[in-house]
Amino acid sequence: MNILSTAVPQWVSIAFLGMLPFAIFMIANAAKQGAIKANLDSEKVTWVFRSVFIFYGIYFIYVFVMSQTGIFLENTVPPKVIFFTILPLFLFFMLVVSNLKIYKTIVQNASLESLVWLHIFRFIGIFFIIVYFYGAIPKNFAYVGGFGDIAIAFTSIFVAKAISLKKHYAKILTFVWNIFGILDILSVLTTAIITTKLSIETGSQSVIEMAKFPFVLIPAFAGATIIFLHITIFRKLWLERKIN
Repeated sequence: MNILSTAVPQWVSIAFLGMLPFAIFMIANAAKQGAIKANLDSEKVTWVFRSVFIFYGIYFIYVFVMSQTGIFLENTVPPKVIFFTILPLFLFFMLVVSNLKIYKTIVQNASLESLVWLHIFRFIGIFFIIVYFYGAIPKNFAYVGGFGDIAIAFTSIFVAKAISLKKHYAKILTFVWNIFGILDILSVLTTAIITTKLSIETGSQSVIEMAKFPFVLIPAFAGATIIFLHITIFRKLWLERKIN
């Protein structure tokens, strides 16, 4: 059985799987740096770094198993991948992770610059464009998902630089950029739902390719994770405002 998506060349799937650990590393490293600045002992710092990889490793195994059942391939509104991956992961972040003492400690001590900089991993959105190039997903969905993520990733470099240089406009720039970052990921989810609805009603091309392994890992990982990371930045901005 071929577990990789067959609608695009296999090298695309393999390249995507090769780049995904980079995104996890960026998140794990930002958490690690926050733990170091909090003066946690070396064992705790190592645990923080490894726990991010362990958590996503277990989660990705769950997504893989679910994808092999074929449940994500049912064309429903909203797509089932939202119910079985994005929604539960987001609830876990908000109800469990955000209330952990270690999370609050890391957010309090992590630099705002590092929390913005890690969004550079969103260059992985290029795979929306690549998958579209091979005719596997609709143009509108690919452009919203691909160019939106690329734009946020690219601008994160300049926002992080402004913070690093302590520009007087850095925090307001971060606030505005953060709003656009959330709007970007919400627009992708909305476009996916609208495109799926049109596909069911008219028989037009759907976004079902993004429900196949390995590309199902994009919505399963990015949807909830990115929104939570933006919420974390808002939380950091609020903490710095209270201090100042």
